[in-house]
Order: sequence, then structure tokens, then C-alpha cells
Amino acid sequence: MRIDAVAGANGRSIVVIGDLVEGWPPHDLGAQELDRLALDGLEPPQPAPETETPPPVIGGYLERLPLSCVAAGLAAQVEIWHFARSQDLPPTRHESPWLTRRVFRLDREGAPFSSTHMLRHIERFGAPAILVVLGLGVDERVLDACETSFKVYNSIDAPSLRVPPDVSRHFDLVLTGAEWQSAEVEARHPGMATAVMPIGPEFADPETFRPLGTDKPYDVVYVAAAQGYKRHDILFDALASAPRPLRALCVFGYGEMGEALRREAHERGLQVDFVGPPGVPFAEVNALMNQARIGVVCGVDDGAPAILTEYMLAGLPVLANEKLACGLHFIRPETGRAAPAERFGEALVAMLDDLGRFRPREAVLENWIWPRTVERFGALVQRKASGACRMAASDVPLSRFAPAPD
Repeated sequence: MRIDAVAGANGRSIVVIGDLVEGWPPHDLGAQELDRLALDGLEPPQPAPETETPPPVIGGYLERLPLSCVAAGLAAQVEIWHFARSQDLPPTRHESPWLTRRVFRLDREGAPFSSTHMLRHIERFGAPAILVVLGLGVDERVLDACETSFKVYNSIDAPSLRVPPDVSRHFDLVLTGAEWQSAEVEARHPGMATAVMPIGPEFADPETFRPLGTDKPYDVVYVAAAQGYKRHDILFDALASAPRPLRALCVFGYGEMGEALRREAHERGLQVDFVGPPGVPFAEVNALMNQARIGVVCGVDDGAPAILTEYMLAGLPVLANEKLACGLHFIRPETGRAAPAERFGEALVAMLDDLGRFRPREAVLENWIWPRTVERFGALVQRKASGACRMAASDVPLSRFAPAPD
């Protein structure tokens, strides 16, 4: 289905609004000055590419969802927007014929984010066909300006909705990470369309994340931010209590606890090596994961992390905390196990002793790579446009795309 089949679509672009805020120091501009700067700084979208070659669907969740829509014919070009609290802004970046990144000046600190600059841009150049809003969201003015857009929301976190009701009521579709999140959305907004389709582990990229056939000096790898909610303490306790010594690798993308976690592992005499922060490119993350036999997800109050299917595509079965708030449906007999925190050590050893039973990459290729997910996503758009309210991610036949080659 092409996006011009959606009633009210304006153009054939997809815009993703993230909740990153950069820039320092914060400006102290008044409303008139904000409006003047907004109008002075408007830059038009780049023309849609003339090539019929589809874009590579790579990158993080910000990139993969919209690029997959272009590759599937749902849109022609992608813009990714975020915010700056400062008066000065970084330049707009045209990263490929399909992808532009744009930064808008905030009116003030605080979420949902308010930006006269963003509003004036939409008024000048038109609303996108598909608008995807993530995390802390935007104020009603932006959503009102995008009345003709098909509007999608995903909290990318454990709370199902991180925006107030007067904002969330505007969305046509809310993507969630678990059935309980969908139930919460529908309790707030009866009849609102939802689907369990967390954008991190869905829309997966099988080209970047793949087995490399390299040596595996580590028993377990944990790729996660160096922050408390990722619960590295559970991994450390598991290493200390496991029936036999285990060697682990921790890869941090960002976070303030890196040095403290290094110190704790050393003081406890654990066999743990660390990489980052800062983070490393996705290809290097894949290479690091390939040095281990099992991937772990230890958090509880966490959205469905993208690393779930990235581990699996690299050929690693996953041990997840059985109390993980979102994403446990990715854990199947062929992809891994879920265990209570107090039994992580023995669960790790049991999995290491039975690695031959798992087929994690094959499961992701069959279910969660981007061609699979974008077909379901397109069907959700079409079904919502035709008046249906709710759809499980498994309800759509997967016929349009063949699995990516192994």
C-alpha cells in the first residue's frame, strides 16, 4: 500500500520527531523574537530522490522505521527532527537522497515540547504524510498543524504514554511494547488503534547485525547504557553466583555509571571487560557481540530494547529478566530464556550447556526484520484508515517481502 492511499495525506514524506534536546546555554528569547527567528531560519525539504533504488534500512530505531517505509513504497523521503534549547542551531544535514536531519529551537524547557520554529516550518512547507512522535512528545499546536498526517506515537520506554491526554488524543495509532501497554492506551482513549510493535527490536536490520564466525572469548555480553535502570547489578550477582566461573563483556553506549561499574566489577573480582562510553558504531557493536555466546537484558522498568533482536541476529540467544516490562514476547524457546534475577547465574550456565537448541537469527528473519515489520505497519495504517481499531502485530500475513538472506 502506498501512502497516497491514506485519506488526507499531504505529500509523501515521513517525519520522526525524537525527544533529544541539545544546545547550551538555554536562550531567554521572548515570543516575538522566537517567531522572527523561526521565520528567518526556515529551510525547505530536499526534493524527493529521482532514483527508484530503495534506501538501505540501517541505523538506530530513529532511522530504521522511516527508511523501511521508503523502501516499501509508503513514503518517498524521511526527515528526523529534534530540538535545541539554545538560540544558535546546528545546520540541517542532508545525509542521503532520502534522509534529512533537522533541529528546531524550543520555545522553553519542558515536555511536551513547544517549538514555534517547528510550527512555522510545518505551516510553510506542509505536514508530512506520516508523522511519528516518540517519547516526551510535542504540544498540541504541532499536532493540530499536522491534522492531515497519519499520526503515530511510541513511548520508547516502560510507560505506555509519556504525554498528557490532550496530546495523546490526537494520535491515529499508538505502537506499544506489550499487551499491558496497549490496554493502558485503550483505557485512556477508548477505541484508539494500538499495536504491539516496539520500534527498537522491530524493523530489525539483518545486514548490520549478523554472525561473523569469529572467536568467542566471552560467555556473555550486555550491551546497555551505564545507567541504573539497566540493572548491571543483576549481571554482576549472576557472575558471582554462577555454578562455574564466567567471563563477561559490557558495552556502554552512554551513561554516567561507567566508572562505578568498572570499579565494582574489579572490587568483586569478576571477569568483566568494558567498552565505552562513549558508544561505538553499530558495526563495531556487532563485532563485539560476536565475541560472546549469550546476550543478556537485565532491566525491569525498560522499554523493549532494540538489542533484543540485535543479539539474535548476531546469532546469540538471549537471557532476559522475567520481570522486563516490555519485550518478553521476543523470548521464545528458539530465541532464549527468561529467568528471575536471583537465578540468572544458573540460567546462564544452563543456556551455555545447551546452545545447540537455539535458532535466534532464524526466528528474527521470520518475524521481526524490517521487511516483515513494515508490511504489518502498512497494513495497520490501511486498516485504521478503513475504520478498524485494534490489531495484533501477528494478524497480518507476511507475503510481500522475502526474508533477508542469512
